[in-house]
Amino acid sequence: MNNKEEPVENKEFTEECHKILNGMADALYAVGGKWKLMIIIAMARGNNRFTELQRQVKGISARVLSSELKDLEMNGFIIKKVSVGYPVVIEYELLPYSYTLEKVIGAMTEWGIQHREKIKSEMSSKTKEGQS
Repeated sequence: MNNKEEPVENKEFTEECHKILNGMADALYAVGGKWKLMIIIAMARGNNRFTELQRQVKGISARVLSSELKDLEMNGFIIKKVSVGYPVVIEYELLPYSYTLEKVIGAMTEWGIQHREKIKSEMSSKTKEGQS
């Protein structure tokens, strides 16, 4: 389509586009941001206590971790378990619903590795060009 042509209104595409955009908005609401998927990954590898999660998820503050855990609990990905006794032990557990994210996490991880390699390769090429 060139600049002189008027865009064709395609109602079917528009409805499909809205469905896709709404689905993406819902997904980003539930697991978007810098930390949520990383917390789920850390938990899937056996880190179930607050301090373990904070140590494994590099760079997250206690305040942000607390907020993200509440969001994950509200969206049905984890449950907070408090054991009575002394000392009180608080652990977080992944719920079966969190495993529906396996394909998403796998695809994002694969893409992230690919992207990092692309950027490193481009930076290396630019460095070599500058030395020529």
